[in-house]
Amino acid sequence: MKKFRIMKTLLSILTLLLLTIGSLDVQAQSDDDRELQYFVNPDKTGLNQFEAPFTTDIEFDGLEVRLGGANTLQFQGITHDNDAGNLPDLESNFNLATSNLDFDVALANGLRMHLRTYLSSQHHPEAWVKGGYIQIDRLDFIAEDFAANLMDNLRFKVGHMQINYGDTHFRRTDNGAAIHNPFVGNYIMDSFTTEVAGEVYYYTGSFFGMLGLSNGKLNQSTEAGAFKTHATVYGKVGFDKQINDALRFRLTGSILSVSQSPSIYLYSGDRAGSRYYNVITPGNFRSGRYAPSFTPGRGQDPGVGEMTSIMINPFLKFNGLELFGVIESVSGKQTDSVAPGFSAPDSRSFQQFGGEVLYRFGASEDIYLGARYNNVNGEQSNGDIDITRFNIGGGWFLTNNVLAKLEYVTQSYDGEGFAGGPFDGAEFSGINIEAVISF
Repeated sequence: MKKFRIMKTLLSILTLLLLTIGSLDVQAQSDDDRELQYFVNPDKTGLNQFEAPFTTDIEFDGLEVRLGGANTLQFQGITHDNDAGNLPDLESNFNLATSNLDFDVALANGLRMHLRTYLSSQHHPEAWVKGGYIQIDRLDFIAEDFAANLMDNLRFKVGHMQINYGDTHFRRTDNGAAIHNPFVGNYIMDSFTTEVAGEVYYYTGSFFGMLGLSNGKLNQSTEAGAFKTHATVYGKVGFDKQINDALRFRLTGSILSVSQSPSIYLYSGDRAGSRYYNVITPGNFRSGRYAPSFTPGRGQDPGVGEMTSIMINPFLKFNGLELFGVIESVSGKQTDSVAPGFSAPDSRSFQQFGGEVLYRFGASEDIYLGARYNNVNGEQSNGDIDITRFNIGGGWFLTNNVLAKLEYVTQSYDGEGFAGGPFDGAEFSGINIEAVISF
């Protein structure tokens, strides 16, 4: 009877959320009035677009500013436990709403600027700038048709921005921007960082390649200190083709190499926070994730961390069936000097595997059901670890701008590397209901 009352309460909450967001009048300008060149729409029409489209039939008609944003709210009903049984209870309740504000500006033919501000996040309830970039697809701002033949194959992207390593970041939740993520949470090893970087793309038919370079710093400063700046080099090659009306196939491979001190940010660069609030480590805004570390970050001279990450992502869509995969390998070590009393760990490696199966249906594929499997395993300095997560759920696009999601998640921790800590034999499970508005 108690379980029946809980389910009835959850269904009532979901109904209330749907009625609330369904009553919102998201109008502003029509899509036809807001289309920009080489741009991924932040609504349902931008699903599975990955990089911004390299071709466009949209004409530049003077300076145009597109004001957009995203607002997201979850109801979380999750419980957690560990072998020590010393974790505080979690109650079923609403999380802090998260919001983004986006400026996308067409500056000239083939020249576009993007700027995103987090208005509210789990880690920072106040507003602060995430980052932005300039994307160059034509050089007409120098002279009409300047180097046109060259730019038929090239794109340049520069800014303090999210770097294009792997394909998971195209399907992840970025604070309030959650409409392109079919589930509520991101992957356990969440490859996301914002650094000052430049990227060069080359497109030919269905094939493309990208080479990127960043300074490896999450927080920028010209002050000399313990943070020794070294270049981070990364790249991607891919094949992406709409084979026929029913079938699309994409396959990409990415690599990133960094030598940095004292911190490497690829898996710890998200300052907004995770979606599974307070699980296992209450108060940790990245709870539920795992970030491999190759630097101790202690002492006057902590040494230099070296890390190489490789990710392969297959994607297939056949009518309403959608498959997405993650095969990732991370290896690295700490070199040079270390603080007295600390020893440098040996070379270690981690692997991440993930797979999503979705089926979208309805007249406009407005409803979907799906499942995701995610596993991370590897070698900490104190022993092996293994983390497994399973999600099952679905979503309903009330409009192109409004999405409601419901999922069940379960995650478990195992391995001697967790012995004696809060993750020793830990697990969490429960439901999440998420309402998303993006425009």
